[in-house]
Amino acid sequence: MRLVCLYLRTTAVAFLIAAGCACHSAQKPVTVLPPGKVPALQAARRTPVPTQTAEPSVTQIPEPSSNLASGGAQESSQASDSIGEVVARAEQQYQTGLANYHGGKQDEAKQNFDSALNELLGSKYDVRSDDRLGKEFERIVQGVNDLYPGGTAEADVAQESQQKSEPAPIDVTNGITPSADARTKAKAEADIKNTRSDLPLMMTDQVAGYIAYFSNRGRGILERALARSGRYRDMMLPILKEEGVPQDLIYLAQAESGFHPLAVSRVGARGIWQFMGSRARGYGLSHSMYVDDRQDPEKSTRAAARHLKDLYNQFGDWYLAMAAYNSGPGTVQAAVKRTGYADFWELYNRNVLPKETKNYVPIILAVTIMAKNPSQYGLDDVAMEHRADYDTVTINYPVDLRLVADCVGATVSELQDLNPSLLRLSTPRTGAFQLHIPAGSKNEYESAIAAIPPEMRLWWRYHQVHAGETVVSIAHSYHTTAKQIEEANHLDGGELEAEARLVIPVAPGKHGSNDAATYARRITRYKVRRGDTVQSVADNFGVSAQQLRRWNGLRGDSLHGRRVLALHLPISPSARDTEVASSRAKVKRPKTETATAKPPTTKSSEVESVISKSETPVVHHKVRSGETFYSIANAYRTTVAALKRDNRNIAVLHPGMILRIQLAR
Repeated sequence: MRLVCLYLRTTAVAFLIAAGCACHSAQKPVTVLPPGKVPALQAARRTPVPTQTAEPSVTQIPEPSSNLASGGAQESSQASDSIGEVVARAEQQYQTGLANYHGGKQDEAKQNFDSALNELLGSKYDVRSDDRLGKEFERIVQGVNDLYPGGTAEADVAQESQQKSEPAPIDVTNGITPSADARTKAKAEADIKNTRSDLPLMMTDQVAGYIAYFSNRGRGILERALARSGRYRDMMLPILKEEGVPQDLIYLAQAESGFHPLAVSRVGARGIWQFMGSRARGYGLSHSMYVDDRQDPEKSTRAAARHLKDLYNQFGDWYLAMAAYNSGPGTVQAAVKRTGYADFWELYNRNVLPKETKNYVPIILAVTIMAKNPSQYGLDDVAMEHRADYDTVTINYPVDLRLVADCVGATVSELQDLNPSLLRLSTPRTGAFQLHIPAGSKNEYESAIAAIPPEMRLWWRYHQVHAGETVVSIAHSYHTTAKQIEEANHLDGGELEAEARLVIPVAPGKHGSNDAATYARRITRYKVRRGDTVQSVADNFGVSAQQLRRWNGLRGDSLHGRRVLALHLPISPSARDTEVASSRAKVKRPKTETATAKPPTTKSSEVESVISKSETPVVHHKVRSGETFYSIANAYRTTVAALKRDNRNIAVLHPGMILRIQLAR
């Protein structure tokens, strides 16, 4: 993934402060004291723990602050010379880029800007550790943004077609501390008296403040989450009961993620229950380059219930258990030990918990009170979403979701919605996987997939014939041959029946690799915390450690001396590849979908049909990961020399680049 795409499409860069549902590694337990005051010496008021400042969601990229610490220590003369050389090389690339940009050489300019930023970010120095690096970095970013205000149309289309992770709602709500009037509090106190809950409820100014917030500015957040809860309530409530925790802790998930399996907090917590990577593994949730169990609603609910039960057994109080779920048991233990109080509200008043943890429990209580009293808070009209019924097929072979969609007559997005733990458009290469498909389609899937050789289930497709299509035109669309289609389907060369379904034997690699990781274009800045390693940060954000090292010019696993890391959130490829393939098929295949259209009979007539619709037989191709000049030229029946000539003699291809291709007459 090249960094220039990220900088050319963003308007600023953010430093993200570590917070949210960061479940740190458990520390050695301390003796938990009962609520109330302990001997004066232990209960003496100490210096409060500084609270953390709320930062924007990872999907927002504000301008970096200009008053960041410069790093303190003075560089040696040798290091200073090295920094000067880095700045000089970056500046040279930037000036070359400006010259190419104003000379009409757009692709070369982008490569130069990319190289300039890589000089700075790829060096052994943190760009914020030295004033010269920081100023050069900000100057180049600002200059590039001035040249490409708001990005390009190509970038906008790419962003829209990608399925992005959702920002976790908790990042928004626990960054504020709203106040409430006496009337709101009095009404809420009356509601509590008539509310049946297996979670202890109490009214404070803080809880009333969040009730006021969710009744006004935050109403949309509450209503969307409440609507989505309909998808998972029937599954979650029995699990919470089985694990011996209050069923009303389901509202913790509502506050955390809004019941969105793809929710990601700014510190890398994922899924409906917002697990960090290290904590997830401790409760049996694995994640790899293909699957992240934190995004599996059922598995993560079971893990969250067990984790909450363990925290309750440790602290003996559900409020402290919730606080520990947010900030980690070590943080709460330290606060209890420091003050001598094992009571959440005492710790709140003594200001010994992080700000976001102080807000966390009141948020959950406010959501619980309002959700359990819908008529009192005008929530009766919220349309609850329904659980999507599905069949489960246990498979021990890899299969592309596009082929699965062909088999059962579904869309790829529907399958991704049923299988949110899948990070790619295919199932894992090894091991068993529980694949969810639309309800009632199990027999249809097993019958259809049986016609595809197991080793080809990542490549082959099914195609539903449209009126007027021929074997030749279909073969051309899928970059295969008519003979192969005829052999795979035992055809005798006659006309194709409309609505018939054909097996399409696509050669491996012809429709693009689905192994290539896909990352958001926008850059995310992560502030390194004590104890972080390359592997732990990579795990939390769902990227590979190798990729994280490449983005930041790192070696090994240590982050000693690094204050900030640059990374890109992973996204599901989703419809991007499908959209590109579809657009290519539409350009290269004449419109013969109507019953009266005269079908082409040869490959040459196909090309003539395209040419007749336009005076200039030109198409545009978006370069995908893994493609080469040769593979693209071969796909369009042209030559490498012609391809380079028509694109200003470019020497290097980059994913996302748009090529102009002149079709042969």
